[in-house]
Amino acid sequence: MSDYLEIAGKKFSSRLMIGTGRHRTMDEMIASIESSGTEIITIAIGRLNLDNPNEKSILDYFDWQKYTILPNTAGCKNEDEAVFVAKLAREVTGSDWVKLEVIPDPAHLLPDPIGTYNAAKTLVGLGFKVLPYISADPVLAKRLEEIGCSTVMPLGSGIGTGQGIITMEEIQIIIENSNVPVVVDAGLAVPSHAAQALEAGADAVLVNTAIAQAEDPILMGQAFKQGVDAGRKAFLAGRIPLKNQAVSSSPGANVSDKS
Repeated sequence: MSDYLEIAGKKFSSRLMIGTGRHRTMDEMIASIESSGTEIITIAIGRLNLDNPNEKSILDYFDWQKYTILPNTAGCKNEDEAVFVAKLAREVTGSDWVKLEVIPDPAHLLPDPIGTYNAAKTLVGLGFKVLPYISADPVLAKRLEEIGCSTVMPLGSGIGTGQGIITMEEIQIIIENSNVPVVVDAGLAVPSHAAQALEAGADAVLVNTAIAQAEDPILMGQAFKQGVDAGRKAFLAGRIPLKNQAVSSSPGANVSDKS
């Protein structure tokens, strides 16, 4: 494995993370996750029914030896709720990884920068590997890195909107200044959006709705895998520079003028 994604000392061959919400059936979810080739799956711990230990939950559908389970704090409206759910997730999963989400307004689903920062600082102090979901704010991204977050996860556009990456200028600044992996999260609708993120130098993307709500989630999972692979290879290959004037692709220095 010559080119890998490394987060908190753990290496992955796939640069595609998958969310488990909004799938129509468990069978579709499992099959689309398998087709995507992902190794990291996010699960909203706060939305599980943990009162009945005999009831099968989404956690029971996956091979924990095959996948890294990334609990998230979806549904938390403030830092106290997020810290509580992160602690609960560690008890349930035994993992100190957490995707941190602090979203106070369900209408717009935009992350709270202050609540996210405060919760991240607390969780890092408690030994968590924190992967915070944020708006594409280069200053906040750097501050989160400085307090010890394992990644930063700027949004491409609003959750579930399918608008693609409308924050590319800000994401490029984050990529340029970051010493931790940058994962573009939210708003991606098609594999070309994922490829665009990877081409720009992002380390990974996280996709949920685009796969879960596709007409054929299994095929879409495979398509996103290929989009991520293509984008990463394009980044490593190095694109040609932009020019304001056309340049012939066929040499013509020695062609005689017969007119």
